[in-house]
Amino acid sequence: MIDKEKGYFAKEYLDLALQLQLEGKIEDAIETYKKSIEFFPTTEAYTYLGWAYSLLDNFEDAIAHCKTAIEIDPNFGNPYNDIGSYLIQMGREQEAIAWLEKAITARKYSTKHFPYYNLGKVFELAGEWKKAMQHYDDALTIKPDFVAAKNALFRVTALLN
Repeated sequence: MIDKEKGYFAKEYLDLALQLQLEGKIEDAIETYKKSIEFFPTTEAYTYLGWAYSLLDNFEDAIAHCKTAIEIDPNFGNPYNDIGSYLIQMGREQEAIAWLEKAITARKYSTKHFPYYNLGKVFELAGEWKKAMQHYDDALTIKPDFVAAKNALFRVTALLN
């Protein structure tokens, strides 16, 4: 059972870290995420800590923290998608596929358009246009106003014409 005081401080630090990150203060955000984790480690704190490391192009640490997040709660979809995204950025697209598929099937994930979009990127990079189009279309089915997926679908469609 979580100590209410520790949980309160963990949440306060998590919120502050996210705000710092959104302000572009990545190093400060990293230290603040770590403070949140010291009070009470959560899947969100580890996932966001990974995100912060990714913004510094430190993908190995980003992936490690996402894997810790998954250990805490394997049903939380964000870290699966994030690992897939980081692997794509590292040029390891084929490794990303399994992680993105796990994000799609995760029970607790409200932004499933992201892994579909990222799978579209994987297949687009591989020159598999029809698979890319299908995944971009899947992303748009979930979130019709997802501009990046609209642009990607348009781009791939143009390649086929």
